[in-house]
Order: sequence, then C-alpha cells, then structure tokens
Amino acid sequence: MVAPHPVPVASGLAMKRRNPFAVWIGLPLITLGIYLYVWYYKIHKEMAEFDRRRQIPVVGPMLVMLLLGWTVIGPLISYHNAGARIRNAQVAAGLPATCSPTLCWALAFLFGTNLLYMQFELNKVVDRYAGAPPHTTVPLFV
Repeated sequence: MVAPHPVPVASGLAMKRRNPFAVWIGLPLITLGIYLYVWYYKIHKEMAEFDRRRQIPVVGPMLVMLLLGWTVIGPLISYHNAGARIRNAQVAAGLPATCSPTLCWALAFLFGTNLLYMQFELNKVVDRYAGAPPHTTVPLFV
C-alpha cells in the first residue's frame, strides 16, 4: 500500500536559496564581517515568514551576535536556538529533521563552519519547494 501524499495544513512564504560558501567565507571577507549580521537577520526574518504559527524573533538574535559576541556564550546559545528553528522549518516543510542544534554551535569552533552547516540545512527547506521564488506562498505540512 502506498502512503498518501501529505496534506498541507498551513501556508507560509518561501525562503531564499543562498550559496553556503558565500555565506561562510566569501561575503564575510568582502564586507569585513558585517555580512554575518545581515545574514543572521535575514534567515530569522525568512523563517518567521515561512512559518507564522511559530513566534520567531527577528532582530533579537542578530543583536545578541552584535552586542554579546564578546561573551562567547551568548552567540553559542543563539546558534543553538537558530539550529532548533531551522529544524522546525524542516519539519514544517515535511522533511526529516536533519539539522542538529548542537552542531550549529559546536562547529563555530571549527573555523566558523557552523554558518556553512546552517545554510546547507536551510537550503534543504528551500529545495523542498523547488522553483518557488522567494516570498511566494508555499504549503506547510506539519
């Protein structure tokens, strides 16, 4: 017996696909690190628009990075929470939850590859709706 196709239960706005290597190393080098804050703001805004059923802070995580980056623990907690939000977005898109919040902060100690990892995981959600331009309505399944 073939499992039926999942039925959409809500809708949200599609996110933008980004090049993970540009997010991780290219654009931060060109902008002297400023792109990290821009990217972090944008992914949180897109996740909030993607699944409006969840309360996702938009400016707060970026401010944690900007104002509390020197504390080390602030960014690690923020990366962990971002990983949980990415995981929730994957589930809402009807995908398996492959994003590990622990890896989202642990990889920060490995040349900042956590940004690369988080963007790869976000791109899975974007690829779920192949061909959907950013900010267009897409179905949510959970």
